[in-house]
Amino acid sequence: MHPFEGLAEALAEREAAGLYRRRRVIEGAQGPRLHVHGRELLAFCSNDYLGLAGDPRLAEALARGAREMGTGSGAAHLVSGHHRAHHALEEELAAFVGAERALLFSTGYMANLGVIPALLGRGDTVIEDRLNHASLIDGARLSGARLRRWPHGDLAGLQRQLGHASGRVLVAVDAVFSMDGDRAPLGELARLVAQHEAALMIDDAHGFGVLGPLGRGSLAAAGLGFDAVPLYMATLGKALGVAGAFVAGSELLVETLIQRARPYVYTTAMPPALAEATRAALRIAAEEDWRRERLRALTERFRREAAGLGLCLADSDTPIQPLLLGDAATALRWSEALAMRGILVPAIRPPTVPEGSARLRITFSAAHEEADLDHLLEALDSVRREAA
Repeated sequence: MHPFEGLAEALAEREAAGLYRRRRVIEGAQGPRLHVHGRELLAFCSNDYLGLAGDPRLAEALARGAREMGTGSGAAHLVSGHHRAHHALEEELAAFVGAERALLFSTGYMANLGVIPALLGRGDTVIEDRLNHASLIDGARLSGARLRRWPHGDLAGLQRQLGHASGRVLVAVDAVFSMDGDRAPLGELARLVAQHEAALMIDDAHGFGVLGPLGRGSLAAAGLGFDAVPLYMATLGKALGVAGAFVAGSELLVETLIQRARPYVYTTAMPPALAEATRAALRIAAEEDWRRERLRALTERFRREAAGLGLCLADSDTPIQPLLLGDAATALRWSEALAMRGILVPAIRPPTVPEGSARLRITFSAAHEEADLDHLLEALDSVRREAA
């Protein structure tokens, strides 16, 4: 059978089910207002939580780095691609989160694909929350270890899985769940995992830069250190507005990943100019606490006023605010109705979220103004009344 046989029929079925995805072509810099196919839309769908993706200071740092160090690294870190800019960024990231070492990866997906197989294999066990990001699930599958999953947020379910685990045991969890916006109970998880002599890994893609003092992330927000959570991953393309990811932990962990994490060993290093832009972003994120304060204020006001409109929101205190609508067709209709009113919030549908939980994933940025939130609330109320 030809490997392309049946593809056209499968795509048609996806279209009929309201699950077909199409890309939007964006022009200009990221920000609250995006130019999409010739229209300006007010966007509430980005992960640019601190509003740094379009910050001219980062662009200048990137340009300066490119002038001094070129546009590419030329090779993998272990060949000739590890520049002083990468090394300085790793040291600054480690200091920022309070770890002995940090190691750069090109993306968060690659980090999770690299870390778990580097540490576990056949005969070992990985246990994950059912709503974990796909990269954590794929990393576990790639390792060859047994993958067990517990119902979302169910610590009793995790305890049962820990009781049946064998070999080396790693518990991996999103610190902030990307589609629901809720936080993992890290303190309780750390205590439970320690009782079973397992290790805890967190993916803090949506907490780093946003939560904790100075935006140091979910560990700091929970008052935990690397003794409780020895394996920490966070991305740089969300709150910091650049690209890439890092893993932080002990000297022993990082040296092991340098030797054994295949996406690190066999991937060309990120451009050193990008590392310079990331260093600038890290400094700005730490110094400009008003960005996190505005995020909190926008989120709290939105939840308060959305409740007054009778909108069904998920239980989240983060900038990720899912508006639960149920089926994919309804979510698409609401998204299209908002777009007609000049607001961009794409519909999130299965398999990204479970069947029956399609939604609008509304996200806030420190670059949003109160007037932007006014516009969003007015549009949502209009769509709600129209749907009723």
